[in-house]
Amino acid sequence: MLHAIKNRLISLLQLLLVILYVIFEELIWEGVAKPIYEFIHSLKMLQKVERKLQSVNASVILVIFLLLLIVVEAFGIYAGMLFVSGQVLLGLTLYIAKIPIAAFTFWLFRVTEDKLMEFNWFKWLYELIMKGIAWLKSLEIYIKGMKRLVIIKSDVKATVKTLKERYFSKESPFITKLKYLYKTIKASLKKP
Repeated sequence: MLHAIKNRLISLLQLLLVILYVIFEELIWEGVAKPIYEFIHSLKMLQKVERKLQSVNASVILVIFLLLLIVVEAFGIYAGMLFVSGQVLLGLTLYIAKIPIAAFTFWLFRVTEDKLMEFNWFKWLYELIMKGIAWLKSLEIYIKGMKRLVIIKSDVKATVKTLKERYFSKESPFITKLKYLYKTIKASLKKP
């Protein structure tokens, strides 16, 4: 019986970790932070900064990176505390505000990764995190969840496509009615 309870607790912990990772990876990173990161990376001004960062001392880069990371994580923790305390809107606003900073921090990491890896403790910690993520992705619950998520994404995309074709195509009766309503309102406002 104790063994069964232990197994259930481990499964529950794995499920919680998988859910948190999927929420971060699929919703926050793929949906919001990655486009911001790609935008930041594409800026010509920052491409010049990337080249200049190659000549900056590794210790300076480490300090800047750690400060940004601490700020991002503090925002996330405080946003979570606000959620729990019932201040959902403020917590959500703070969490959304941290996303561009997190994307910038990720950009800085990618641009200066070789310099950051000069620190053995940093490299060890990074490799440990990567092993943890690999372990998480190897779990059966993660694999099944991702397969299900692919199906859900496909269904949502098909539904959105159908709604667009049905209600927002140029030939749809819905758009025709909206245009007629707009013209009617506009004409009635012009009358003295």
